[in-house]
Order: sequence, then structure tokens, then C-alpha cells
Amino acid sequence: MSRSVKASQSLPKAIFPPKRPLSAVGPLCASPSQWQTRKSSHSPLGNPLASLRKKVTINTLRALHQRDEPITMITAHDFPSAHVADHAGMDIVLVGDSLAMVALGMEDTSEVVLEEMILHCRSVSRATKAAFTVGDLPMGSYEIAPEQALESAIKVIKEGRVQAVKLEGGVEYTPTIEKITRAGIPVLGHVGLTPQRQHSIGGFRVQGKTTVGALRVLEDALAVQAAGCFAVVIEAVPAEVAALVTKKLKIPTIGIGAGNGCSGQVLVQADMSGNFPPGRFIPKFVKQYGNVWAESMKAIETYKSEVKSRQYPAPTHTYPMPPEEFMEFARLIESKQE
Repeated sequence: MSRSVKASQSLPKAIFPPKRPLSAVGPLCASPSQWQTRKSSHSPLGNPLASLRKKVTINTLRALHQRDEPITMITAHDFPSAHVADHAGMDIVLVGDSLAMVALGMEDTSEVVLEEMILHCRSVSRATKAAFTVGDLPMGSYEIAPEQALESAIKVIKEGRVQAVKLEGGVEYTPTIEKITRAGIPVLGHVGLTPQRQHSIGGFRVQGKTTVGALRVLEDALAVQAAGCFAVVIEAVPAEVAALVTKKLKIPTIGIGAGNGCSGQVLVQADMSGNFPPGRFIPKFVKQYGNVWAESMKAIETYKSEVKSRQYPAPTHTYPMPPEEFMEFARLIESKQE
């Protein structure tokens, strides 16, 4: 005889209420519609898109460029940030290596490694049902040789479940870009200020401010276009230079700190939504469209206050029990103590 059976036999019979007929309990098997009405406390997806969009593809982006409609791009680093970006109708969601700072608390982008980027890509890609999703190749994952870059790109696509990769660099990385694109993987280029190389260029400094510098930006942009990039990010370059470079290219340019003459724009979501504490340095080109930090702080402080004062949870936040059932439960407990 098992321990559980012996234990049940040693307890007073009053502890075990009489069995009810199945009809009093309800159906054992609910219909699929009934299953869907029951939500766990941690919903894995939330509501579907309010207005379903077609999946954005390379062809979609080319069509936007051809009719001179600006391409919208924003970063995301996890499921919630990607979910809201997709709902908001972003054309492109970039899993940028900026997540090193905004999601992982690192000092700069050079710290994040490929495995971490892949993990975040997988999280983001689960939410981006419509947006074209791009994963950054982090520093150290593509510089050694084109073969290394291709191996990294394949991992980001297969394991990260994104549609394209992004890498920084110009003329010197054309063999790398060619290697990746020949394998059928779309590449988003990145010229101008390349944050992964901040130490070699003297920090986060505007590029292309001189004639020589502007020519270098153009040369790099033309080179990555010829190597097969479907678009190129231009970062921290004077607006008039970026606009002229855009006119010289056949592929879209995505500006960040490069004026509105580019084919599209990208911002780091944490920056533009105000999801950071007061006093944090914000680049000149960032426009803050919200104050997520203040709203979150207000909500959490109110929650703390209501828990301390026992205002929360209120009766409306608790699950009911039939009074007669509770009275029977209390009676059984009291009788057992006696």
C-alpha cells in the first residue's frame, strides 16, 4: 500500500467532503473557444495586430524607395519592445548592438557577443509579424575573414530568425559583404560614424565634416552598394553630405543623425521613447517622443504605496469563493485543531 493511501486513512473523515456528481462540477472538456478565454497571468503574445499588415520584404523596401516614401526603422531588444514597434507599423525593426547598453547595462557596443545578439534576435523575431527584421553582427564576429562573417551571418539568420544582418564598415569590408550576399543573406551596410570602431576614430565624433571626410563617406557608401547591400545606414554625418550621398546611390539610405535628406530614419527606441533616468546623455540628433521612464516610475511608486497601505489588492483584484464553501473550509480547519 502506498504512503498516500495510508496517510489518507489516518486522517479524520471530516477532512474529506462528500464527493459531488460530475454534473455539479461542470464539463470535463471545454471547447476550444472556452480555452482561449482563460488567460495565464503572463500572456505570451497579447492581442493580434489591430490592422493586419502584409509582411515587409526587400521588395517592399525597394518599392518605398522608388516612390520616395521614407522608410521607418527603430531598434528593439526584446519581445515587448519589438511587439510595440510592430504594432506601431515600423517598416524595419533592428536588433542593434546598442542593446549592449540599453538592455544589458554594458559600457559600449564592443562588449556584446554573438551568442547574446542571437538570443535577443530570437526574442524580437517572435514579435515582428510584419516588420522586416535585421540583426546586428557584433564586434568580433565578422572582422577576421569573410568566411567568419558568413558563418556568423548564417547563425543570426537561422538561430535568430531575422531576415537580414547589418555590419559596420565601408570599402575594406566589401569582400565580406559580397561573401554574405552571395550566400543569399541580405546585408544592411553602415557607414559614417561606426560605433564599434569608436576607439580608432577618437570616440563618437561626427564624420564627413571636411571635404576629404565627406568623400570617404561617399566612397564607403558606393562600395557597400556595389558589394550587394540592399540599403545603408549613414550615421552622424552633416545633413547636406548625407543628402548628396543619398542622391548618388541606387539603394536606400537610413539616416541617424544625418538629416532628413536620407531615404529613411532610425532611432534607438529607448532614446526616442524616453526610457531612461533623468540626466542621461542624449545625442543631439535624438528627439524624445515620450517619457516611458516617468510613467513607469509613477506606476511603480503608486504600486509600492498601495501595497504598503494595503489598498492593493482590492476585492476586485481577488478571486471569489462561495461563502458556504469557505464556512465549511473554516469549520474543518477548526475541528482539526481541536
